[in-house]
Amino acid sequence: MDVLRPTAGRSRLLRGAIVALLLLVPAVSVAAGEFPYDQTLMLDAARMGRAKRVPMLMVSPNGDAAIRLWCKDVSAHVELSGQAIKIEPGPLPDGLPDMMVDGQCVPQRMQADSDMLAVLKQITQWRVGGDVLLLSGSKTLRFFLSSH
Repeated sequence: MDVLRPTAGRSRLLRGAIVALLLLVPAVSVAAGEFPYDQTLMLDAARMGRAKRVPMLMVSPNGDAAIRLWCKDVSAHVELSGQAIKIEPGPLPDGLPDMMVDGQCVPQRMQADSDMLAVLKQITQWRVGGDVLLLSGSKTLRFFLSSH
């Protein structure tokens, strides 16, 4: 009987380690055809200058959305119908987010915020492929599901 106990203990330890690893792995994949609600979606874009910030999109199942642009943050409403999508962003706020410091938002980045909102307003279609959300309209935007 004593010979079996170490084996059973190792088995429980191994199972515990596997469960712990599975809990640590973020669930970023989305089933084909499902919109990635409540996920942080990062725009596939090169960083501007030294700032690490790139635009992000987060949409809740009720359609409320948060858009984090190059400099500023705006709220939005998203309507889905099949593969059709309509994004209605709010206006750009006058002030910068709390974490921004003066000089971080150069005119190029602030113009990019306005341009991005204009593109988002023209988005009409969406589709998911793996960990990527494609939004199409006058331009196609590619968002990656963030693992953060």
